[in-house]
Amino acid sequence: MIERLRESSGGVLGFKVTGKMTDEDLKHFEPQIEFLIAERKHKPISILADLSAMKGAELAARWDEMRFLQKHTDHIARMAVVGASKWEEMVAIFTAGAAVLQAETRYFDESQTLRAWEWVRTSKHAEDEPIQQISAGTGIWKDYHPEWMDL
Repeated sequence: MIERLRESSGGVLGFKVTGKMTDEDLKHFEPQIEFLIAERKHKPISILADLSAMKGAELAARWDEMRFLQKHTDHIARMAVVGASKWEEMVAIFTAGAAVLQAETRYFDESQTLRAWEWVRTSKHAEDEPIQQISAGTGIWKDYHPEWMDL
């Protein structure tokens, strides 16, 4: 199941995946992201994906995720991945997505959820915290500065 998080606002969409992500779950959630992209017009969005309760994903869901990210590569500036219990496995999923997406993607432990929200909203992080970068942004948003974003 995929649920939208109440902390979502402005150009930032957060969601939590619980259990095994299915293709059907993904197809029901995608319109929310597409609506935000359409609403923001040419302004980029940021995504926070809470995977702390995710128990894997169907192959069809992973394929559709890649298709969706490729379609919206010009609209997503950064993505925070939070709390995957097997984060190396999730890194593989999101690195593939980030390669298609070309957005800056970072991993945050579940205990760092507030920092993850701060980063996707402002791209700032505490100087004393180590950064677990999954993928550096290489696409059109790699030099994006958050002060241009009206959050």
